[in-house]
Amino acid sequence: MLNYTLDQLVRTTVWLTAERNIDSLLEKILEEAMKITASDGGTVYTLEDDGMLHFRSSITKSKGINKSTGKGNMDIPPVPLERKYVVANAVMDHVRINVADVYHDNKYDFSGAQKYDAFNSYHTTSMMIIPMEDEKGKVNGALQLINAQDETGNAIPFDKEQEDLIAALASLTAVSLNNQKLSKDVYDILHSFVQVMVGAIDMRTPYNANHTKSMVRYGERFVAWLNASDSEWKIPEEKIDAFLMSIWLHDIGKLITPLEVMDKATRLGSKEDDVMHRISTGRLMERIRALEHPEEAEDAKAAIEALDKAQELIQKVNSAGFLQDEVLAEVEEITKITCLTEAGERVPLFTPEEHVSITVRKGTLTDEERSIMQSHVSDTARMLTKMKFRGDYAQVPAWASAHHELLNGRGYPDHKSGDEIPNEVRILTIIDVYDALTAEDRPYKPPMPVEKAVGILDSMRDHGEIDGDILEMFKESKAWEKKSE
Repeated sequence: MLNYTLDQLVRTTVWLTAERNIDSLLEKILEEAMKITASDGGTVYTLEDDGMLHFRSSITKSKGINKSTGKGNMDIPPVPLERKYVVANAVMDHVRINVADVYHDNKYDFSGAQKYDAFNSYHTTSMMIIPMEDEKGKVNGALQLINAQDETGNAIPFDKEQEDLIAALASLTAVSLNNQKLSKDVYDILHSFVQVMVGAIDMRTPYNANHTKSMVRYGERFVAWLNASDSEWKIPEEKIDAFLMSIWLHDIGKLITPLEVMDKATRLGSKEDDVMHRISTGRLMERIRALEHPEEAEDAKAAIEALDKAQELIQKVNSAGFLQDEVLAEVEEITKITCLTEAGERVPLFTPEEHVSITVRKGTLTDEERSIMQSHVSDTARMLTKMKFRGDYAQVPAWASAHHELLNGRGYPDHKSGDEIPNEVRILTIIDVYDALTAEDRPYKPPMPVEKAVGILDSMRDHGEIDGDILEMFKESKAWEKKSE
């Protein structure tokens, strides 16, 4: 028996270190302990943050009872750390409890076991409780075994020699629980950090506040659709969180993007007030000129009319999404206008910088501002490479910072193309473009209808910019649709 259980312990150690699901781990531990001790029943408890022992798995073979949190049928209330509960004594005192007959023991209170017996028409005889104590002496749970049995199925006392083996098994379980808790803590910290960073971006600007959250939602739905359809493009389970993490972090570089660029809702932006002040002053000075120099009244009147038309045109084009050639020609004409200042000098209606801004054909950003805005991906890469992403998360910085790369090499910042762009980035790019087109919080344009946005994505596919296979699946998945609760 001893050699067998030692062999079992070795094999158990192997899968114990490999098992990632805590519920499965605890259920297997209990089954193994019951096998080693030939016991009829057993329960595994974990000590949780509320200071109570929670039932995680409970088995009584003779009654056909098999409950666990993993199965979702564990409906037993937790046990407080109080002396009236025998398992609590084992945990609080860090002691092993091995009783031959619970009905003839005066050291501990076994009323709980006796109530269980009465309720379930069962008879508890022997009991062994081993605290799950890690290498630092910290107890994080307990193994409770009931009714060791002989070969004929009769209840007998637990073998004292088996205590060390079960204690070793319990200790391994405690260490494994600690490791998994530590892993979860790190996981939670990382995700909390990401949420804080994304929240910081949202707080900086009212624009794009929902962009990342929307993208994550689309990403979750699309990945679920891919994996449910068993597509060759599906993302392995162990990489899903890393992929979603890359979506959460893809715009982290915007933390250091100047707000005057990121929040620029119009072509002139903050320069609009200067231009309008110049026009107002110019009109006033022209009226004064007409009064002081009647012979110049007609010329002053024409100048005022020109300024009025210029103001009207500026207000029209300042926030327009796209300027046609004829409109740009009109704008170029008004750039030739001069304004009379309070000092009696004539200055151009626009400074060179304002001239560049007001004549932007598409969007609100000049080439220089667009370059600053585009640098957020390089900033994202630089910021994320300072963090230590390892294992399944090793590619998060590369994925997050490549979402503006295009298959034909015309993207940025590194002009990657073709096979240089992994599937995860191809998906991220399509999701990013879709949300950018349909978002309701962009400063420079109204949201685009789904059909038109899909049409633009189709055009990008036709130009070799995005992956056509992924696009078709994205369209089929309709990951953007809000699901009814």
